[in-house]
Amino acid sequence: MRNRRFTQRRGPLIIYNRDNGIVRAFRNIPGIELCHVNSLNLLQLAPGGHLGRFCIWTKSAFEKLDKLFGTFTRNAKGKHGFRLARSMMLNADLQRVINSDEIQTILRKKKASKTHRKLLKKNPLRNLGVLLKLNPYAKTLRRKELLRSYVKKEAAPQKPKYTKEQRKAFKKVSKRGKQYYQQFLAPQ
Repeated sequence: MRNRRFTQRRGPLIIYNRDNGIVRAFRNIPGIELCHVNSLNLLQLAPGGHLGRFCIWTKSAFEKLDKLFGTFTRNAKGKHGFRLARSMMLNADLQRVINSDEIQTILRKKKASKTHRKLLKKNPLRNLGVLLKLNPYAKTLRRKELLRSYVKKEAAPQKPKYTKEQRKAFKKVSKRGKQYYQQFLAPQ
């Protein structure tokens, strides 16, 4: 890819409030990034959407967080109209809440589970039952076809059945016929 020949892993993020030479101290170390507490953003805290980046906070930056974002009891001074998100549930034990009698009496009864198995598609050209579901007249057509083939078989001339002696005699005659053909009739 163009201009992506040299990639570098993200290192720790140092967050500061007052720059007392901190930027000049760390700017030449590869992978380490520096950020002022006022300009924090999600791309720096979780690059690529991966949470858990190693962040190093200075004491003054950590103390300024309450002024900047506020607390649960008072609003933020640094950001106008910003309030920390309060948790929706006071009791975090969700299993206990759901199984409590108050909730269970309000809920609908559990539906009986219907297990739907996916049916295999069968070929109507090979499977007579499926063919009859699609075309009930196919049964009549199949009967007519079988009857026609049976009648044709009965009407066909039967091959005569020869005995062993008769078969041997035919072979001798055919041998003599070959010899006669080779002696007199073959082109020379």
